[in-house]
Amino acid sequence: MQYKLVFSFLFLCFLSFAQTSTQKVLFLGNSYTSVNNLPQMLKDVALSVNDSVIFDVNAPGGYTFQGHSTNATSLAKIMAGDWDYVVLQEQSQMPSFPDQQVLTDVFPYANQLDSLVNLYNSCAETVFYMTWGRKNGDASNCASWPPVCTYNGMDSLLNLRYQMMAEQNDAIVSPVGEVWNYMRVNHPEIELYQADESHPSTAGTYLAACTFYATVFRKDPTQITYYSTLTATDALKIQQAVKLNVFDSLANWNVGIFDPMANFDFSELTSNLVSFTNNSTVSDSLSWDFGDGSFSNEFNPSHQYNQQGQYLVTLTIYSCGKTDSIAILVTTNSASVITEKLDSFSIFPNPASQFLNVESRSNEITNFKISNALGEILLDGSLSFGKNEILISHLESGIYQIEFNNNSNRMIKNRFVK
Repeated sequence: MQYKLVFSFLFLCFLSFAQTSTQKVLFLGNSYTSVNNLPQMLKDVALSVNDSVIFDVNAPGGYTFQGHSTNATSLAKIMAGDWDYVVLQEQSQMPSFPDQQVLTDVFPYANQLDSLVNLYNSCAETVFYMTWGRKNGDASNCASWPPVCTYNGMDSLLNLRYQMMAEQNDAIVSPVGEVWNYMRVNHPEIELYQADESHPSTAGTYLAACTFYATVFRKDPTQITYYSTLTATDALKIQQAVKLNVFDSLANWNVGIFDPMANFDFSELTSNLVSFTNNSTVSDSLSWDFGDGSFSNEFNPSHQYNQQGQYLVTLTIYSCGKTDSIAILVTTNSASVITEKLDSFSIFPNPASQFLNVESRSNEITNFKISNALGEILLDGSLSFGKNEILISHLESGIYQIEFNNNSNRMIKNRFVK
């Protein structure tokens, strides 16, 4: 049986985040950004694990997205370009206001700023800084808008609106408010607020810095050794909360989903002449390796093979310093190119946490192997027809490859995130 082999090279896809790296970050916000100097604390956190942050900031007290959209300083900093991330933080109450007010006074300016970021920074990602509800709700607006009368009511609206802004603008979220909520429930002994019950204490800003580190660098925050003025015990509690709510579920916050993703299909034109269709996400450039010593940089090339056989065709795409590759084993013969649709297995959820579910539509006995980015096999076993549940709770957070093999020597490889 001819077969189709699909996999991504994990080292290439996440190379820029697997090693020491430097990220350039522009912060546009207000006092929630400037109090305790969040950008500097992010830099200190990163330096403790040999990463670097180059930052700039404009955060006048009480400023809104609308204010930044006409502020000469903010606009000049966006237009300076060359940012990797531009962080947008709205005034602390406004995203929790009634729907119509948010639709009029928040969302349009979020879009306007994101559009400017994209115009002047072709490789930058917009990051919406999800803030938190006030300690006992928004007393100043409680009478006219009851949902914000409590912390939970205000916080849930902030969480929702920041995620909506990210979805509307194909942006990512730094979910500081999500971690804040977790800490309030699970570690109330750590005071995240200043006396005004609004602005962050040093612990609150440290929580934000660790969240931004996990979001921007895509690295485990529990490796951080900088604790600011916190005790090691409190700092580690915050790091664990960030790992659980952010690093272990980066895709929930759109982190990584806009990275280049290589994909292609192919079909027979005539004997041993194969047409390739590039189905990848947008890329700056690409290269094809046809597996017979021939190469191409065309978007949708065709290639004539000199003889029948099996050829591992690799497409590599490049975008803003990130790379992804996919390889498919193409089998040709004198009459046709034989392909098989990659629909015998499906894996979900992805990212996964406790279990990885595999739906097998193959009637043959199938074996699987799960390996890490170093190629080390961590799990193996057999699958039956239908739904299979693989326990992965003991695996560390990261990106893994799963390989399926059956009695017909058909092999499929795919990746998933833990």
